[in-house]
Amino acid sequence: MIHSMTGYGKSVLQLPNKTISIEIKSLNSKSLDLNMRMPSIYRSKELDLRKTVAAKLNRGKVDFSLYFETNSEETQTNVNAAVVNKYINQLEAMSTGTKMQFLQMAIKMPEALSTERNDIDESEWGDIQKGIRNALDSISHYRLEEGKVLEADFTKRVGIISKLLGEVLEIDPERLKNVRERLNKGVSELKEKYDENRFEQELVYYIEKFDITEEKVRLQNHLEFFIKTLDSNESNGKKLGFISQEMGREINTIGSKANFAPMQKLVVQMKDELEKIKEQLLNVL
Repeated sequence: MIHSMTGYGKSVLQLPNKTISIEIKSLNSKSLDLNMRMPSIYRSKELDLRKTVAAKLNRGKVDFSLYFETNSEETQTNVNAAVVNKYINQLEAMSTGTKMQFLQMAIKMPEALSTERNDIDESEWGDIQKGIRNALDSISHYRLEEGKVLEADFTKRVGIISKLLGEVLEIDPERLKNVRERLNKGVSELKEKYDENRFEQELVYYIEKFDITEEKVRLQNHLEFFIKTLDSNESNGKKLGFISQEMGREINTIGSKANFAPMQKLVVQMKDELEKIKEQLLNVL
């Protein structure tokens, strides 16, 4: 079962003194590109968080956000009286005004207020870790559901390519007959005598160069392998990408050998379906 790299997960924790919100968003990327935003009090846990997220999401451009709203007075803010008084004295020496005016100005000055933050409560952090796991489970489920949509689209388009390949097989005898007739006509218009046996040998050799039997077999095998890989237990977008490249190589070779307008038209349609597959593969984990 394939997974998309596009996803969204959220978890909200209601703790006794705060509400914790965790959001995770992801888009497609060749590797893991993880951007983390969180309050400075939790920065000491960032390395462990990165390992947890990387192990779960594997690849993608991931935005991780953790923020909180306090429900009670969690921080203790104090006035630095000595600093404030020093500011007031300097202001009084510089200009005229009331004590209250100078106090209002001084309280806004740097270091006039000091805030003491508590260290991380390990019990609280344990609850936050559960919330993070819930958010990761949520985004993983989202990725799985998006993967089902992509899988259905891939299956449909591979089926279309397989159907077009069947049409190629149907018109192949007509194509070879058309090539033979054009060569015969070209030689007859020369109005020169020629060795018919030698001409027939050269004709067979020439037609063999236009033979697409091997390409048809390989393309069918690639189509079947693509579907088999879709049905595997692990999502492997890179492997599917390699298979699609091989499919494209065989389709291009058929097109270059076709030399027959109806077949070239079918090849163009196959290329169009394959390009749509390749485009969507960029989103597969």
